[in-house]
Amino acid sequence: MTIRLASLIHDSIVDGEGLRSVVFTQGCPHNCPGCHNPETQPFDKGLVLDINRVIDEVLSRDLKKVTFSGGEPFVQPKACYEIAKVLKEHGYSLWSYTGFDFEVLMRLKDPYIKKFLSTLDILIDGRFILEERNLTILFRGSTNQRILDVPASLEVNSPIISSRFKD
Repeated sequence: MTIRLASLIHDSIVDGEGLRSVVFTQGCPHNCPGCHNPETQPFDKGLVLDINRVIDEVLSRDLKKVTFSGGEPFVQPKACYEIAKVLKEHGYSLWSYTGFDFEVLMRLKDPYIKKFLSTLDILIDGRFILEERNLTILFRGSTNQRILDVPASLEVNSPIISSRFKD
């Protein structure tokens, strides 16, 4: 199985709590004005890699923390799930960004969306809104975005703000 990536980086301190690797997926349908990563929006750019190559690269760094970003990870949910599943088995903390709201993700029909969600600890959801841009809030670009506790949210089928990151 393959995944289309914009990049894979290590040692990020801005894409979630602690020192992390970041899987930047390629392709995003949201086209948010003021996007921080506009080069990740086209679906025909980036590199197509075997997911085992991505997994091996992440495991070789042993940072134990990974964030899926983009682009939009949830347009490649099966590949993201397969990567995340292996990392979770190795004890990794997993975060993801998405321009979709949690409520929308829960309504989408692709079964791999919920499977991918089930591997995550934290989800930062919501489109970036330029008019709500705020550089002082943790791990988000605009104030509409939420830091969700994914296991708690899945348990009640409703978004639960992470108590660790309440403003």
